[in-house]
Amino acid sequence: MTISPFLNALGCEGPPADRAKDMDLYGWLIGSWEMDTLRHLDDGTIQKWTGEIHFGWVLEGRAIQDIWIRPRRPAPSTMYGTTLRIFDPGIDGWHIIWADPLNQDYSRQIGRAAGKDIVQIGDDSRGLKTRWRFTEITANSFHWIGDERPSESDPWVITYEHLARRTNR
Repeated sequence: MTISPFLNALGCEGPPADRAKDMDLYGWLIGSWEMDTLRHLDDGTIQKWTGEIHFGWVLEGRAIQDIWIRPRRPAPSTMYGTTLRIFDPGIDGWHIIWADPLNQDYSRQIGRAAGKDIVQIGDDSRGLKTRWRFTEITANSFHWIGDERPSESDPWVITYEHLARRTNR
């Protein structure tokens, strides 16, 4: 079986004209990025890795899908996940669906602009509240911050940061 017909049906060059404006919030991410990752452990230790991210238009331009890989290939993966981002005009926000089958890590969020940032809030498969933020956004870089907490009354705790730079791949 060849995967090409599937990939041809999944991917596309961009959103249809009537959706282009709605897709701007995440559309700037389209392309390839390299990243430095920081994992903040409970004991204050920080683990560091490199990685890569690839964003593309899918589903006839109705969604944006990405792949987050850590560390960079060809090293054996410790994270290999994908996010599907779908704009919903009914909520004026984005449905965010994350899946990392390597780590059995899954999350659903709603994403919206928050000033110059993008903030996604939801829950993960462990029952934790999650907040993922794109900050310090430029055309060629961004700072992604992942926070979590057990309940609404608990403070947010930073668990991951990704410092990403656009590549020419």
